[in-house]
Amino acid sequence: QKQFVESGGGLVQPGGSLRLSCAASGFTLEYYVIGWFRQAPGKEREGVSCISSSGESTAYEDSVKGRFTISRDNAKNTVYLQMNSLKPEDTGVYYCAEAVGVGTCRAFDNYWGQGTQVTVSS
Repeated sequence: QKQFVESGGGLVQPGGSLRLSCAASGFTLEYYVIGWFRQAPGKEREGVSCISSSGESTAYEDSVKGRFTISRDNAKNTVYLQMNSLKPEDTGVYYCAEAVGVGTCRAFDNYWGQGTQVTVSS
């Protein structure tokens, strides 16, 4: 079973930035499409961004385009999500997981780690 460890969340003011990290536990991320997903209180989990195994292709949910950047460093076995110009509506628990594909940015399976909390508030 693939295990993911998310980190980097926190409390920021609107307009602030955070960088989330997704580390693999006990396996190599290099071979997988990875996505970031988030779930706000009372809402369903949604796809935020996905990145191909090589990093050459990416996809973003419309609401985060131009503000978020997904990247990966396979040598470090880590996927990142740089979040800029954060808005209160970005608040939620952020998870990373294997994704079906960049063009189909949803989780490949239903395994979820603990996630990392992102709170955007004044």
